[in-house]
Amino acid sequence: MYAVCLRRTWFPLLLCLSLSACSFFGHKKDASELAENWPEEKLYLAAKKRLVNRTCDAAIDYYQKLQARYPFGTYAPQAQLEMAYCQFKSDKTEEALATIDRFLKLNPAHLRTDYAFYLRGLVNFNPDKGMTARFLPRDAAQRDPGAELQSFNDFSELVKRFPESLYAPDARQRMIYLRNTLAQHEINVANFYMRRGAFVAAANRARYVIENFQQTQAIPQALVILAKAYRVLELNDLSDSTLRVLRTNYPDNPGIIEIERTRVK
Repeated sequence: MYAVCLRRTWFPLLLCLSLSACSFFGHKKDASELAENWPEEKLYLAAKKRLVNRTCDAAIDYYQKLQARYPFGTYAPQAQLEMAYCQFKSDKTEEALATIDRFLKLNPAHLRTDYAFYLRGLVNFNPDKGMTARFLPRDAAQRDPGAELQSFNDFSELVKRFPESLYAPDARQRMIYLRNTLAQHEINVANFYMRRGAFVAAANRARYVIENFQQTQAIPQALVILAKAYRVLELNDLSDSTLRVLRTNYPDNPGIIEIERTRVK
């Protein structure tokens, strides 16, 4: 009787210990449960869900797993575009550009090629999106214009190839802004040369703006710099000709008086 009672007491205890041990060491996942082994659609939907919820880092992880396992699958092109968007929103500029370029190389005739050019333009449009730039913003015209020029080219390609695209109107507006930014950068360089006494270099920069950035806000500044540089270089005929253009188109520009004061007798 004592032995029977003892067995009845120990059996539940051993069962509890066995269950506890399983819980302690954890349940080993079957290989099919690992995300990298999921079917393509399940991986894509998991990534899309996180994109919609704006958890981009988690979405990127799933998109990368999908790309690795199904590089030429049904969802691969769309996944590339969405991953590039997530990388852009996560300030991963270089990664976003690499993903977009890979998409364009692998899918040159895809229905969303217009969006790829638009997204690449956006990535290059504002490369300084990091924490420092948010709290210490800089005038875009003071930066190296390489990214702005590439952005302009991306938007230009979109507008040229897909003039009826949903993204074309916004691209055109951004191109106007970028032209003004690029022109102002040239003006900044020209003013730097003027301060250093490099008047020929300043004149060349100003003339470049006049020839290549018509209808931008920088044109009157370019005319002022060009006329001043010609005055200092004693090229009075060229200076007078430039001054006439300035007076005709911008009669109230204060630079007109400044130019007159620099005339070399």
